[in-house]
Amino acid sequence: MKAAYIRQTGPPDVIEVGELETPSPGEHELLIRVHAAAVNPIDTYIRSGAVQFELPQPFIPGSDAAGVVEAVGAGVQRFAVGDRVWCTNQGLLGRQGTFAEQITVAQQWCFPLPDAVPFEDAAASALVGVTAHLGLYREARLERGETILVIGGSGGVGSMVVQMAKATGAKVIATAGNEAKCQRVRDLGADVVINYRQSSIEQTVSQVAPDGVNVFWETRREPDFDLAVDLMSSRGRMVLMAGRDARPEFPVGPFYVKECSLHGFAMFKATPAEMLTAAEEINRWLATGMLRATIAHRLPLDQAGEAHRLQEQATLNGSAEVGGKIVVVLS
Repeated sequence: MKAAYIRQTGPPDVIEVGELETPSPGEHELLIRVHAAAVNPIDTYIRSGAVQFELPQPFIPGSDAAGVVEAVGAGVQRFAVGDRVWCTNQGLLGRQGTFAEQITVAQQWCFPLPDAVPFEDAAASALVGVTAHLGLYREARLERGETILVIGGSGGVGSMVVQMAKATGAKVIATAGNEAKCQRVRDLGADVVINYRQSSIEQTVSQVAPDGVNVFWETRREPDFDLAVDLMSSRGRMVLMAGRDARPEFPVGPFYVKECSLHGFAMFKATPAEMLTAAEEINRWLATGMLRATIAHRLPLDQAGEAHRLQEQATLNGSAEVGGKIVVVLS
């Protein structure tokens, strides 16, 4: 089978594309013919060595994929040959990733794919969708009628948060860095969109949500806790999903006087049951059109290195080249 893989960590050009042996499914695994895979920032961190796991050799990167089951292990009960599926949480903790024509995945990380949902959309919505769902519902417990501020509403996770919050019946305020991105966030359903390069986030939110926001979703690598606590309502909840190396100041007094709470989490540490809960709702929303994938680039497997370069530029430098997910199309 053809696969993209690395033999050592480093820049995007360490990615090779060539033939590897087709894997065989273990007792509780599926063999999946991959139709589409997606790139996430965590994939580039692992490839570069910024985040270190014990890696198989050679190592196939990639967390997300969608495709068709070609074989199942003897202990697999939830799936059968021919099923359309999607998966996430691969390429992590020593597991092989998804940038290959065929992959084996433990059934606990796989989910049925509705016939109406394209493979590319499922792959593009996998990790970011599960992350958004966990943060909104397991952590922040967002409810209908509440107000949420999404910092970075045009990003991979941010765009999922905006749509899910609207599907829940929340009022959504979101930020973006240019007019094109602002328009995309409006198209996703945000009630108020702030171009943070032209308008003050603090002033605008104070005007449209004078009692504060119930949920403050932070996507930046350097969180601004002073801003968050100032803008949150009493018992507001702040969700953190980035900033591994950040060490910002924290306004302890205002935070506890307001009875706020802070929620940090890593998607790949969720249990299979928690991911299944998220996946079932993601499937329903994708099938009904309430949730849409935002795909910026579709590249063939031969351009896996370019896919990583684009993602890295967007993550580290805020490159305008990427206005949505990068999908690698295999068939």
